[in-house]
Amino acid sequence: VQLQASGGGLVHTGGSLKLSCVLSGNVFSPYVMGWYRQAPGKQRELVATISSGITTTYGDSVKGRFTISRDNAKNTVYLQMNSLKPEDTAVYYCNRLRGGMPVSDWGQGTQVTVSS
Repeated sequence: VQLQASGGGLVHTGGSLKLSCVLSGNVFSPYVMGWYRQAPGKQRELVATISSGITTTYGDSVKGRFTISRDNAKNTVYLQMNSLKPEDTAVYYCNRLRGGMPVSDWGQGTQVTVSS
């Protein structure tokens, strides 16, 4: 199983980006999927999750600004990020979760940089 995130870039404060993460292999739909991020010098943090039943959760810092979604037919999970802030600057990763913990090897991630 491989995870490939894409869609990052450089935006100004208040801008938007949509990230995508494709999971290769044939085991996607039963899993809870999550987006994580890691800023320089900080630990990786969980940003949002989505269950196979489309139940979503969000970290407090992104509630109301980010939206997670998934397309099981495409083995893809998305993260729509609006009203971006400089503190959203990080490398963003996705992963499968089991028991609230990531279970797959981390992919390359995608860099998001928000300028002030």
